[in-house]
Amino acid sequence: MITFLEGTLEEALPTQIVMAVQGVGYQVLIPLSSFDRLPAPGARLKILTHLQVREDAHILYGFMTTEERDLFRLLVEHVSGIGPKLALAVLSGMSVLSFKAAVVNGAVTEISRVKGVGKKTAERIVLELKDKVGVAAAWEAASAHQAEGTAEINDAVLALISLGYKQVDAHKAIKQAVETDPGKKTTEELVRRALKSMS
Repeated sequence: MITFLEGTLEEALPTQIVMAVQGVGYQVLIPLSSFDRLPAPGARLKILTHLQVREDAHILYGFMTTEERDLFRLLVEHVSGIGPKLALAVLSGMSVLSFKAAVVNGAVTEISRVKGVGKKTAERIVLELKDKVGVAAAWEAASAHQAEGTAEINDAVLALISLGYKQVDAHKAIKQAVETDPGKKTTEELVRRALKSMS
């Protein structure tokens, strides 16, 4: 498995790059999110890769961040009917954080806006990845999405999850507790309010 390439960026297009590594030119397919982070051609570059071996070809996919590659692998390996091409389209159409937030919140419409992803595929993505987007990642995504993350809110959500509530329900309940009485609250106050509203 080729896990990364380090060399000179020879050519950069929105969907692919060519890298020179010790006299060999590697063609690497990339999402738009990685293209935006590339240096100018001629610069040194280290890019994370995923190698797909097919009967007729060995194809390298490249990513500028671990999060992008992890999400790519999650889509390809855990969602039936999604191949590398569609996984790249998802990464090109949404940021990793937005995607995770959409999965956690079951936002099928948002995911289906990505080119090539229909409503049925979006529903399958949510169904098959909901449990695989970890608690911390789910919270990070949701809080970035809501732009209201504080340590107290974060801890309160995690407290509800540890009590056995689902991520989505925990997030909704804490969000509601914050909205009904804005202002700084301790974690305990938020959890109490949320439990009261959920009972």
